[in-house]
Amino acid sequence: MSSRTRTRRVKTAAGVHTVRLPRQRGRRSAQPFVVVVPERPSLARELAGWAGGLLWRFRHALAPTGIALVTFVVTALLHVLAWWSALVLAPAVAAPAGWLAFMQRRRPATGSTLAWRAGLALLATLAFTWAALAARFGPLAGPLELLWLFLLLPAQTGWLIVRRTR
Repeated sequence: MSSRTRTRRVKTAAGVHTVRLPRQRGRRSAQPFVVVVPERPSLARELAGWAGGLLWRFRHALAPTGIALVTFVVTALLHVLAWWSALVLAPAVAAPAGWLAFMQRRRPATGSTLAWRAGLALLATLAFTWAALAARFGPLAGPLELLWLFLLLPAQTGWLIVRRTR
């Protein structure tokens, strides 16, 4: 057997199988291709991959949940690093009411459109209030954790309803 086709013993990690292909014709200095095949993934890895695939597939439908989780973490960091950031976030509480007044003046609405606008403004006002309070007192202080959950549920539900009707 020629040295070009004979496999050489190479030490590899446990559970990893390597397949060495002999050099191709042509340049003699070229290294052979090495294909590394890992061992079969564990059940936990398979379940994590499946859950990650589902989250990635429905990432647009779960946008409010992702935003809520990021907001929770950011307010926790703001609470730890800069409690005074609540004073910066406090004026944002009035922004949704200003948006509602601006929209009603610019494009007057009645009925269900007005109800959706008012509900969205109320939800945004409560969310900004929660963010300012969570930055000052911490997101897990007192009833703030329940308020976060009670803001997340209608936001996610409304998002799914609006996306379904498009």
